[in-house]
Amino acid sequence: MNKKRSIGIFATLGPSSLNKKFLKFANNKVDLVRINMSHVSLKQLERYITLIKNHCKVPICLDTEGAQIRTKIKGKSKLFRKGKKLKFIFKKGNFQLYPYYIFNKLKKGDILDIGFEGLKLKIVKKMSSSAIFDCLTTGKLENNKGVHLINRKIKLNYITEKDKKAIVIAKKNGIKNFALSFTNDARDIEKFNDILPKTNKVFKIETKKALKNFNSLIKKGKNFLIDRGDLSKDIGINYIPLAQRKILKKTSKNKSIKISIATNFLESMIVKPFPTRAEVNDIYNALELGVDNLVLAAETAVGHYPEKCVNLLREIIKVYKKN
Repeated sequence: MNKKRSIGIFATLGPSSLNKKFLKFANNKVDLVRINMSHVSLKQLERYITLIKNHCKVPICLDTEGAQIRTKIKGKSKLFRKGKKLKFIFKKGNFQLYPYYIFNKLKKGDILDIGFEGLKLKIVKKMSSSAIFDCLTTGKLENNKGVHLINRKIKLNYITEKDKKAIVIAKKNGIKNFALSFTNDARDIEKFNDILPKTNKVFKIETKKALKNFNSLIKKGKNFLIDRGDLSKDIGINYIPLAQRKILKKTSKNKSIKISIATNFLESMIVKPFPTRAEVNDIYNALELGVDNLVLAAETAVGHYPEKCVNLLREIIKVYKKN
């Protein structure tokens, strides 16, 4: 593997890093900063872009919500026990699904795998504006968590209405980098290219369908990001190393295609000032496999040690290039 290649570090911004201190630090340490629209409102977006530009010269990437179902709950997260029956009144109740049209597409028998806290709910009865669920596993119901349908697939729009408005705001503010979440097929890339000509675009690989269609995707796009979090929910966590290796092996001889990897590189450093040995090994393995960019997500968005995470990546890259 070519050790002389340029290896970038991308940092996702959030409550821990949307501040003057981190943004000034990022100037010399980070190659791209990401705004994730799944966690940012339209009202916040322009203010965040202004804040970033005032203190940081690093290019900004707007990451779309894309074709994913998410939870919207009012109040605190709740722990539900296996075997419990739950009734939720959608639209007016404390629990909704986003995009809001998705409730009408659900049916009896659907199994919702919610977030990463183990919660699985099965619809046992569905009415016009409410549903009764069986709690199949013990887990937490939290706000703004991804929802995967285990038993079937539902066709979703490739971007949301919120994404469309966010893109207008971003373009008005001179943003030149955009990421399409939940890219599934070549048509998604074509449509995204149509609305964003003359910009840099990253297409996120986080579904089984994207893996299946990867040969056609690389004919339409040049920059891809393997999101190991949502991908693990779709293909199973035990298949993530295989999927990662297959993608990097397939693209290793094509220098025009760039691959980034995100999720869990330094998960322990969200709360601790040091990594595990397994995390360091994971990062080094990704470098040896030929990754072009390492992406920090929760580590810099909500973690306690965003600067330390960035510095550690830089040190591991330095060791890799020297040996």
